[in-house]
Amino acid sequence: MRADSDIKRDVEAELRWSPDIWETDIAVNVTSGVVTLTGYAASAHEKYRAEVAVKRVAGVTGVANDLGVRAPLGGMPTDPEIARDAVMALKIELPAVWESIKPIVKQGHVALEGTVEWHVERNRAEAAVRRVRGVLSVRNSISLKPRLAPSEIKHKIEEAFRRSAIIDAGKVMVDASGSEVTLRGEVRSWAERDQAQATAWAAPGVLTVRNEITVRT
Repeated sequence: MRADSDIKRDVEAELRWSPDIWETDIAVNVTSGVVTLTGYAASAHEKYRAEVAVKRVAGVTGVANDLGVRAPLGGMPTDPEIARDAVMALKIELPAVWESIKPIVKQGHVALEGTVEWHVERNRAEAAVRRVRGVLSVRNSISLKPRLAPSEIKHKIEEAFRRSAIIDAGKVMVDASGSEVTLRGEVRSWAERDQAQATAWAAPGVLTVRNEITVRT
């Protein structure tokens, strides 16, 4: 198990390394491998990217992202302005399905509702809105259309794991029940855990992924 002081040093270095993070406004604390981020981010997107950066560091077993989001320079846009910009961002990012997604804004906090077919579309919608000026947080309530899960879904995910340069396929078990996939096992880092989950979501017919993988300390 890595010392907390070593993990803290590497997390701070990773934040400095990331070009989309203004790390001078972020404080890092590590207790038993769990990283707590406090301070402020310039946007909801930067807050999210800071969490992603922390998960890349070896030895991190959990992340508490307590970063606040500062109001943008020039003042906070009104909720209608944020809503209009969110709709435009969805049009650009997902031209084929943007009309199926509705952003609801309250005091800078955005809730996304609607239905899409693929999990990747759900993620791209959230990422696009998170970058909109004035957005403080995004709650993604977009649902996925039910699809008939292929009989080979478990096999397809396991094959994808074996092709991956990041995932140790021998350490991750896949269970498929209908359109729900459960991942179990033990991996070396949060980055590997997240990659396993992303790979499972990319399989056709998957509507739910339960990630029960633990990170080895």
